[in-house]
Amino acid sequence: MNNEILLGAYIFILAIFLGLELINRVPATLHTPLMSATNAIHGIVLLGAMIVVGSVDSWWLELIGFIAVVLGAANVVGGFAVTDRMLEMFKKRPTPTTTKPTGSSQGQGQ
Repeated sequence: MNNEILLGAYIFILAIFLGLELINRVPATLHTPLMSATNAIHGIVLLGAMIVVGSVDSWWLELIGFIAVVLGAANVVGGFAVTDRMLEMFKKRPTPTTTKPTGSSQGQGQ
């Protein structure tokens, strides 16, 4: 195992722990803006993946790139759907106007 692979694995594992620590410290009110920003970043990554797929020479790299683009697009669409559902929680629901019926027929059986 050469040093580049070992260094890459070390940075990847360190990024996982750093990401978990950071996301656990974010207050609940900031999760929606954080998800929106993450969706924008995923869109940029998806665009980069499309550019890379267009520049490869072998068919198997194109296949792997195509699968990556499909999964990335599903991630972006799912992220926007989840963000939309989270934003729905912050909308005020209309209060139902209930009127009490008046009259003496209330509560009498037939």
